[in-house]
Amino acid sequence: MAITLTDAAADRVKNFLEKRGSGAGLRLGVKTTGCSGMAYVIEFADEIEEHDTVFEDKGVKIIVNPKSLTYLDGTELDFAREGLNEGFKFNNPNEADRCGCGESFTV
Repeated sequence: MAITLTDAAADRVKNFLEKRGSGAGLRLGVKTTGCSGMAYVIEFADEIEEHDTVFEDKGVKIIVNPKSLTYLDGTELDFAREGLNEGFKFNNPNEADRCGCGESFTV
C-alpha cells in the first residue's frame, strides 16, 4: 500500500506547512457526496490518530484514516497550475468514473 506525491505537490505542501508554522502532515480522505458518490478530502493534520496509516514521501507525512485507505491506495497527489487555476489533483488508479463536473468519483 502506498500514497505518493509528485515533486510539485510535495513542494506546495511543505510551503503551506512552513507558512502555517505547525502540523503533523497532510490528511487525505474520502467522503460520501456528489453525483458519483465520493469526493476527496484534503486538509492539514495537527495530530495523528491511533488507527491512521502514515506514509512519508519526499519529506511529507501523508495521513489516511482506515476507512479511506481502501479507496486511496496507489494514489499519487499532484499539484498543477492551469491558466489562472491551481490546485491538487488526485491520480487514483481505483477510480472507475468521475462526474461531469469533476467534483466526485466512483470506484
